[in-house]
Amino acid sequence: MTTGPHGHRADEPCEAGLELYARALREGGVHHQEADPVPCLIDSCLLQPDLEDMHWLRPVAPAIALPRLLHTSAEDIARQRQSEARLAEAFAPLMRIDGRHTAAADTSMISIHSDKQRINLAITQAMADANEELLAIQPHIGQPSNTLAALDRDQALLDRGARILTLYQHTARHWPPVIARYELIKGDVEARTLDELTQRLLIIDRTVAFIPANKDRTLALEVRNPALITFFVTTFERLWRLGTPMYPEAVQRPSLNGITPRQRAIASLLIEGHTDAAIAERLGLNVRTARVHIAKLAETLGSESRAQLGYLIAESGILKQEGAAE
Repeated sequence: MTTGPHGHRADEPCEAGLELYARALREGGVHHQEADPVPCLIDSCLLQPDLEDMHWLRPVAPAIALPRLLHTSAEDIARQRQSEARLAEAFAPLMRIDGRHTAAADTSMISIHSDKQRINLAITQAMADANEELLAIQPHIGQPSNTLAALDRDQALLDRGARILTLYQHTARHWPPVIARYELIKGDVEARTLDELTQRLLIIDRTVAFIPANKDRTLALEVRNPALITFFVTTFERLWRLGTPMYPEAVQRPSLNGITPRQRAIASLLIEGHTDAAIAERLGLNVRTARVHIAKLAETLGSESRAQLGYLIAESGILKQEGAAE
């Protein structure tokens, strides 16, 4: 376990950290700036961000936090026993504090991970225990995700006989990092694409899921609640059935009356009143590319203005034809 700036391990909160944690238990939370000098409270998951106000940290109940710390406290048996004894002694007075301000007991089913390094570590740990499947929704985010660590993690899962099903946006069909991924990994792997997707979703062995907790994905929720897992799996399976196969065998979506599938997706968003920027974000495009498609669509339909384009889309029936084709 890495030694922190106070010269102690992350799973052994220092005296200053325990004092701040005790105050958080009494008062219901502390400002995040107060926790900066004692990072061990975040590293040991004694405090977690308040999703309703990111400037505050809420305490995790000692009865929930202590078993987690005991589970990950040591890498060898001798050091683990010493760590457990110290933690039990430190938590003894904390257990007597009024716990009215702590999170509900069932929050053990949902954990919050902050910063991408901790998020990736939590995903890696969950996948290390998996042996059946990974269901993934990977929207285009503009940055390659094929780190060697991620590829090794996926390949290890495949080597244990599991399968990986991944949904991308259609733009991923021509994205080099995605193409390279399927040239590198071997096993029971399938990929499909859709014009629009939800936010990122990872479901591991249908027992644990990871979803973003904020827009820039520096916070993530680890979900182990069975009802939520069932909801996520159902969502994935319905989107999967709608997807167009990309790997191992790509299927090309047909054009209808000179209108490409991408232009039909744009047309659907145009008549809903979305701006060029919003359309680009929804479909994983840059704004310039989205405008090129809009211009080609307008040319095909003979439109001379944005307002006329919406009318011509509705009159052309291209969106009804799309539904019939699918």
